[in-house]
Amino acid sequence: MEIKVITENKKQFLSLLLLADEQEDMIDKYITDGTMYVLEDNGVKGECVVIDAGNRVLEIKNIAIRPDCQGKGYGKALIDFIVRKYKGEYSVLQVGTGESPLTIPFYEKCGFVRSHSIKNFFTDNYDQPIYESGIQLVDMIYLKRNL
Repeated sequence: MEIKVITENKKQFLSLLLLADEQEDMIDKYITDGTMYVLEDNGVKGECVVIDAGNRVLEIKNIAIRPDCQGKGYGKALIDFIVRKYKGEYSVLQVGTGESPLTIPFYEKCGFVRSHSIKNFFTDNYDQPIYESGIQLVDMIYLKRNL
């Protein structure tokens, strides 16, 4: 398994990015300034984009694992990599996600705790309703982990 930084042609991974963020113009808001990492293990298995959110906070803006590779530890491996890489440079790693029975428990297993929320984020910022596990995402739930 190898994790590489991607500095050019980030949109070549658009199909993966869209798994975690379903609207391309929302991805466009962070992909240029964000740092992208791709996890390879006999081919690309997943990606992660992080940004400097200010005040020594690093934010995961997008993390996605190919559907056929989920549940095999690749997402946790990407988060563990980010934690190791940025420990000391940042004090907090945060991530925003929808109120989903899939994503919240994943982040909690990776050491994140709930921090705050932004009401109506998904309904105010996305053209179409977004559903995960049959639940419409409405509020953005932020989770954080100390580095």
